[in-house]
Amino acid sequence: MIIQVNTNSSIEGSARLEDYVKETLQSKLERFSNEITRIEVHLSDQNGDKPGQDDNQCKVEARLKGMNPITVIEKAGDIDSAITGASNKMRTVLTTQLDKLKN
Repeated sequence: MIIQVNTNSSIEGSARLEDYVKETLQSKLERFSNEITRIEVHLSDQNGDKPGQDDNQCKVEARLKGMNPITVIEKAGDIDSAITGASNKMRTVLTTQLDKLKN
């Protein structure tokens, strides 16, 4: 499973952040690793330098074999919470979608 992390100009793309994103997604989506070909993550701060509630956004797009991409978005007060929330949402969506295909 390939995970690509992208940030906008308001989010500093550090090695720690990229490692956190990859570790979080791999742990949450491990059971789907055979179906997922690639994951793209887009991190952004919607207000730039201005403070704001829920202004950090994590958009996760999962590309699965033989299916259209699946996208989830989570907004939170800090980027780590947005990443965790988006990972949880993606796990839920993938569970639902792939269980429907099996039945």
